[in-house]
Amino acid sequence: MTQWVENPSGGRDRGPAALARAWVEVLVSPRRFFRHGIAPGDQAPGLVFAVVVVLAEEATRFALVPGAAPTLGGRPALSALFGLALVALFVAPAVLHLTAALQTVLLMATVPDRAGTSETVQVIAYATAPCVFAGVPSPTLRAACATYGAALFVVGLREVHDTSAVRALVAGAVPAALVFGYAFRGFAALDELVVRHAGEVCLRLAELGAEVCAPLG
Repeated sequence: MTQWVENPSGGRDRGPAALARAWVEVLVSPRRFFRHGIAPGDQAPGLVFAVVVVLAEEATRFALVPGAAPTLGGRPALSALFGLALVALFVAPAVLHLTAALQTVLLMATVPDRAGTSETVQVIAYATAPCVFAGVPSPTLRAACATYGAALFVVGLREVHDTSAVRALVAGAVPAALVFGYAFRGFAALDELVVRHAGEVCLRLAELGAEVCAPLG
């Protein structure tokens, strides 16, 4: 399960070190990673990767954001563990596969000669790599994670399905919005960063206590 394909025609690395290596590769060299690290029918490593990312993101959010962790029966620790298990083991895989199904339908309309659904599942899973930090209570960081994840997603679609950047962007816009805009709360982070006043729009960086405004029109 915790294997990553460096060369689909060769052996497979296994274990936590392989997951860490995949995380670094997809962040620093995404085109190479998606070109050589995705194998047909090899969904398990991608699924494990996405689950680990979501688990780390939600654990961070539960620990650092007051009120984020569920509380059931007056047992906060057990409730938090239950919430993490529910999100990582059930919600994340379900969202991953439902989004992949939607993405496949959109690819059918935009990319005539494309790879299979399994490869699409892997693209979505590995594109979540930056969102391991999205649980930190910083709208700036969360927006950056979501934006980078969406960009990785489009790059992955382009490389894996051998299509143009424009087609990948058109086909991936809605799934990217669902995963990175809503599931990882990228849109909510942008709402906190970009504020409109009368006649001007402001970029608010709460971490620095700064606000930069520009007039509209």
